[in-house]
Amino acid sequence: MMAVDFKVESGIAVVTLNRPEAMNAIDYPMRREIQQIWGRIDEDEAIFAAVVTGAGQRSFCVGSDLKRTPPPLQSFAELTYGARFNDSLTAGIQTDKPLICAFNGYAMGGGLEIGLACDIRIASDNARFALSEVRVGTIPGSGGTQRLPRLVGRSDAMMMLLTGDTIDAAEALRIGLLSKVVPFEALQPTAMQIARRIVDNAPLAVRAVKRLVYQGADLPLAHALDAERSAWGALRDTDDRREGRAAFAEKRKPVYRGR
Repeated sequence: MMAVDFKVESGIAVVTLNRPEAMNAIDYPMRREIQQIWGRIDEDEAIFAAVVTGAGQRSFCVGSDLKRTPPPLQSFAELTYGARFNDSLTAGIQTDKPLICAFNGYAMGGGLEIGLACDIRIASDNARFALSEVRVGTIPGSGGTQRLPRLVGRSDAMMMLLTGDTIDAAEALRIGLLSKVVPFEALQPTAMQIARRIVDNAPLAVRAVKRLVYQGADLPLAHALDAERSAWGALRDTDDRREGRAAFAEKRKPVYRGR
């Protein structure tokens, strides 16, 4: 059994963390699999969006498997500057393709950090969330201290990060960590429906929107608006834009080709 299942269904990659006997905790071999999958999603032209979830009914991912992740033999300087393996769970996750995280239970530590790096987050009503690294003498190391405040605001993020407390799905929805909470049995169908609605749209426009949102967050508003206008102009003369307008006028479903 693979630690990470990967399949593509009609342009949608489905990534399933698959160690349910260990609450989908991540050891070093599994980290490598996950990082390779991020690159595959970005590079595969047959993939237009991805859904990330976990196997089983209890846990999306509880982070690192502390029993199977001994301290590295190399120094931190070697690992950082020596062109060796970067053990961040989200290394390589940067892509213009939309990523949807479907939390099917506990999302703790690195598991939650994977979700924070996705674009849309939904959860089953049994899901629980925490970044509790301070309780074991460390900090989130795959983007948690940076992405969580950007998503939910500083005060709610600080509450989670400094106490290490666990919150339930209702609280995660309230603070803006999630877009939607659904019954467990509806989670995967809901995630796939969202992905399908995205994939049915013009792919160049979808990727442009994602890139603009992320790049614009670090720009002054005037510069971000300039970038948006430039992207609008680049898309104006595409075949997909002409097809979209024609399909609307003819009351039919558009057929986009990404050009």
